Amino acid sequence: MKVKCTKKAAAEKVVVKAEEKVAKRPYHRKAPVVETKEVEFTVHADKDKNVFLAGEFNNWDPTAKKMSYKARKGIYTATVKLPAGKYQYKFVIDGTWCADPENVNSVQNDQGTFNSVIEVK
Repeated sequence: MKVKCTKKAAAEKVVVKAEEKVAKRPYHRKAPVVETKEVEFTVHADKDKNVFLAGEFNNWDPTAKKMSYKARKGIYTATVKLPAGKYQYKFVIDGTWCADPENVNSVQNDQGTFNSVIEVK
């Protein structure tokens, strides 16, 4: 048996109304501004040495912060921006780790030697 449709079903018309588009931006909270201070580290060492600064502030990377030689003063210097806090550090002079001889603040480390400590306020 064949079924014959004589009437076509009316096609539904879908009308999409243009809605006012509002640009929804996700709410982003700005990170708090952390104040930093420039801290200058200095060490006396002979000219033509490879001198680096390593510490908690650069994950103790012995080559992350190369120090510059200042011929007039006979010292190596490096400036690092640090937020307030206490930081342990050492100088690496031609591959040898050295505590800061001019800083009396130090703590013993797990290697049996001492790390110099600086406090940034």
